[in-house]
Amino acid sequence: MIKVQKRVECPVHQSFRTAQLAGMFDVTVAEKLSESFSAEVPSTEEDWQIGVIVGPSGSGKSTIAREVFGKNLYEGGRRWPKDQAVVDGFGERSIKEITHALTAVGFSSPPSWLKPYRVLSNGEKFRCDLARALVCGGDLVAYDEFSSVVDRTVAKIGSAAVAKAIRKRKLGRRFVAVTCHYDVVEWLQPDWVVDMASGRLARGRLRRPKIRLEIAPVHYSAWVLFRRHHYLSGNLSVTAFCFAAFWEQQPVGFSAWVNRGAYGTVTRQQAGQAKREHRTVVLPDYQGLGIGNRLSEFCASIWRGLGYGTFSTTSHPAMIRYRSRSPHWKRLRLRMTSPSWRPEERRAGKRTTSADRLIGGFQYVGPAMDRARAEAFVTARPAPFAKRPSVVLVESLVRRHPGATVSLLARLAGMSTTGVRRNLDELLAAGEITRQGTGGGHGRQQAFYAKAE
Repeated sequence: MIKVQKRVECPVHQSFRTAQLAGMFDVTVAEKLSESFSAEVPSTEEDWQIGVIVGPSGSGKSTIAREVFGKNLYEGGRRWPKDQAVVDGFGERSIKEITHALTAVGFSSPPSWLKPYRVLSNGEKFRCDLARALVCGGDLVAYDEFSSVVDRTVAKIGSAAVAKAIRKRKLGRRFVAVTCHYDVVEWLQPDWVVDMASGRLARGRLRRPKIRLEIAPVHYSAWVLFRRHHYLSGNLSVTAFCFAAFWEQQPVGFSAWVNRGAYGTVTRQQAGQAKREHRTVVLPDYQGLGIGNRLSEFCASIWRGLGYGTFSTTSHPAMIRYRSRSPHWKRLRLRMTSPSWRPEERRAGKRTTSADRLIGGFQYVGPAMDRARAEAFVTARPAPFAKRPSVVLVESLVRRHPGATVSLLARLAGMSTTGVRRNLDELLAAGEITRQGTGGGHGRQQAFYAKAE
């Protein structure tokens, strides 16, 4: 136990305005203003992994942390390379160590690792700062102003991610968060908390609130929310069956599945008996807690409950590590891919395959979902998340030209009448427009009107 007492002083410049202020508010002007802070903090000799120093602004958090942890106190605002990739901001550390730290704190998006720090969102910057502090610091890292510049959802998820990494010894560090936000304390699950508002030291790990996900089948248009965050490609097969995970009614993850033989890897008959994971991605603000793995296994249990073989191939290092250890997955192969270019790729001077990367092939062997429940998932009619551009165009034309017919809309949109009818059907099903007139289907006598907004 370390008992800390620290007195801080600052000089007061005597001026006409300071004299006026003293007279207005009856404040005594001294040559120096001073304040004393005291606290008890567990020593580094004790057995703990995570600590928190919390309290309102001006309560002495940073003063006490600086006194106890000295050079191990990481303060934000340190410069990053202006136009270089994030991974270039970690000094001489190896790329393996850098990507491991970024993944551990919940920043698991390789495309974003290639961006400069300045273009990232506040949540992504927070996790990059956190990763750099943990990589470039010593055996103990105290982080000042922890989670102060991000919204509270990002702060909570980021806190849980770093706590998970520390607890599982992924980073080999002790961590102390210095913060004015009490809402992150239970998400960090600290071994001790110093509350500067009361001056009390509390020991004993808090329990993190449970994250309850709701998973539902969704229209493939939901991919528009997730595609730029996928670590390999933004393309999605039109035959994919899609699911999304929701937390507090907000979409946080996406998983798409196709027949295993979609690319000719097995016979057509075998393809109808097996499913393959096509795309799984979690939004950056929610990475680091294993949501992607849980979503993937939930979807795999659906297909297994329906009697399908369930397979997945991934080159994401974190997913390979998890599945290699999990009893729910059987590893079929783990190897570096060979640089076998297709002729068209060779002529273009590029390759679109996963050549020269470590990939793991797995089969899901975990629990299967009850068949009746699995059938309910795959037979439910998913609602579109986002309208396709052609649907948006047709809707805008209906709004600009009330009473327009199919043929008129086709001429205005530069589309075929069949394409216009398909888009009108979606808008009618969604209740966005109404139809009036005579004639079956989309007869020439029918006119379309947009509903009032």
